[in-house]
Amino acid sequence: MKVNSQRDISFKGFYNSKPLKKGLEFAADNGALFAATTTLGLSAIVRPLSIWLAPHTDKENKKLACAKSISSSGAGFLLTLALSMPLMKAMKKIDKNPRKYLKPDTIKNFRESTQKLEESKSYALATQMFKLGVGLVVAAPKAILTCAGMPFIMQKLFHKPKPQNGKEQENLTFKGKANEKLAHNIGKVLDKKSVQKFSNKHKDSNFPMHIIAATDIINTAAFIDSIERSDTVEENRKKALIYNAGISTLLSIISGYIFDKLLDKPAEKFIENFKKANKGLPNLEKQIEGFKIAKPILIVGGIYYMVIPFISTFLADIADHNPKLDLPHKKPKPKH
Repeated sequence: MKVNSQRDISFKGFYNSKPLKKGLEFAADNGALFAATTTLGLSAIVRPLSIWLAPHTDKENKKLACAKSISSSGAGFLLTLALSMPLMKAMKKIDKNPRKYLKPDTIKNFRESTQKLEESKSYALATQMFKLGVGLVVAAPKAILTCAGMPFIMQKLFHKPKPQNGKEQENLTFKGKANEKLAHNIGKVLDKKSVQKFSNKHKDSNFPMHIIAATDIINTAAFIDSIERSDTVEENRKKALIYNAGISTLLSIISGYIFDKLLDKPAEKFIENFKKANKGLPNLEKQIEGFKIAKPILIVGGIYYMVIPFISTFLADIADHNPKLDLPHKKPKPKH
């Protein structure tokens, strides 16, 4: 009995942890930036290490894969930060004062049987489509910036010579400010009956996982296209890089769905214990929403950045040396 009592106190302390609650609220408020931040941490250290440990793989292919990982996470973080911050501020305006931005019928339809709008599953889905949707918006430009940034990473980390293409990389600046107009525009979208019906119909679906998978597919397709057209990546290295990206994404999506399903019961147990430990405290529903958003992000991130690079780098190197798997080359984009 004494051991169980000590264990209960220990777990209660974990569920009451301030960093845990803040992290879950961050995931609920800005799922796209939570994913980008997690990705930045994993891809800058963990993934390059995993790639470097891949057996029987060409050293130059490893260097390119590492450069791609670092460049991708950096570009994704900057783009997501620039777009998501004003969106997050606008969404908070709506959450705090829904009557100012939403029609009475909209609030009524989203509220369902719950007393508070933010506790509604359909409202959570509708707003998360905006918050997580930022990841979809930045997927293609992120891939283009990833390709553009790889030569710079290769030069800085592995002392590769700078490509002589007569052009300097342009500095990118990101500016954005949340304002009333953005909040009102989001409110107009939420006021649409089609959005409300869709949210109500799919409120119990695994929408965070679906958005993450769609984002990965778009990002990988855009990256592959950019690599094929690039004149800064050596031709004899493109094939391995393309196969690495495709294999990584395919494996991460498939295994992500499998592990997400396998962890459903432990996740339900976590939510149940979390509710008991924080019963009656403010922001409880938001923290639970954050957990549901963070769960697939951490699962896919853990698989993609820790396990799969070890496998995909090895398989991509095999494909690179197989003439039967040669890819049709696209012409580089003309210089202006």
